[in-house]
Amino acid sequence: MFELLDSYLLESAPGKAAVVAALLAEKPGGEHVRPFMEGIARLGERTPDLALLALRLAAANLRADDATVLALRDASQRARSGDASARETYFKILRADGTPPTP
Repeated sequence: MFELLDSYLLESAPGKAAVVAALLAEKPGGEHVRPFMEGIARLGERTPDLALLALRLAAANLRADDATVLALRDASQRARSGDASARETYFKILRADGTPPTP
């Protein structure tokens, strides 16, 4: 479900509008993601990337605290700049055991 969001956060593609539309269409559930989804519904494509990063952490059942969101943002930005190891760091943050994601 979050492959599109990961692609946006790691590669800047597809565009944010497509990602937001897909999230709103799929409506990921759970109390832990509800506040983020409400914000995305209100802001649409103006949703800040930090909110999308926090949503991604919440979807992985992780705390979206400042330090973790910033670490994920750093990995995201490095991946977008072509740092191949940053993808691994991104998914390691999302998976406590460091295993690669499953689609």
